[in-house]
Amino acid sequence: MMRTTLLSIGIAALAIGAKAQVVTEPAAVTLRLAKCEVTCLALAPKGDRILIGTDKGAELWDIQSAKKVQTFVYSEDGSSTVYHAAFNENGEYVVLIGHSGKRVVGDVKNGKMDRVLNTYNWLPDPRAVKAMGLDMKNSTFDRFYQQTQAKHSDVTAKAGAKGIVEFSDAAGKVVQTLTFPENKDQHHKAPCLFMDGQFVTGTDDGRVLFYTLK
Repeated sequence: MMRTTLLSIGIAALAIGAKAQVVTEPAAVTLRLAKCEVTCLALAPKGDRILIGTDKGAELWDIQSAKKVQTFVYSEDGSSTVYHAAFNENGEYVVLIGHSGKRVVGDVKNGKMDRVLNTYNWLPDPRAVKAMGLDMKNSTFDRFYQQTQAKHSDVTAKAGAKGIVEFSDAAGKVVQTLTFPENKDQHHKAPCLFMDGQFVTGTDDGRVLFYTLK
């Protein structure tokens, strides 16, 4: 009788442990960019494409075909790092923002960049950009990450040192950790994004990984 009880407890413990896992490992899909650090992510309004901000500008990828469809060049004061990226409402344009808060709009169809911003009412204004931690006083040596945390239901994903991602429950207990031994930069902060049954993050060697939510 006691053996049966212990067996039941063991099975229950295993079930709890399995339930605690947030995503299935390994990643279901991996996009491999050229050598770069992935700094931010944005999902297109239709959910079919993903905008990937890096330390070398930004790239637009089709999720289903896993192919790059557009490249956006970004440059400010000798830096090409994009710290915030977003789409407009219909997905025709993107905005890229760097360390000093410089905003540049890109055309999804041809990749052309436009610095005349007064016609784009959907852009964050300078005050909103400064609230992100990006303003003209920042140097190119400073690091700014606006996507180090994301929530899905009662789960919070948070970027940690060396590019790891920790998933915590409603009580703040860490229930799963994603590690990326390939990361070389101990200061890299993995961007966190939940989307339609998936969790997406990026590494400092140019990989964007899509994990299936359990």
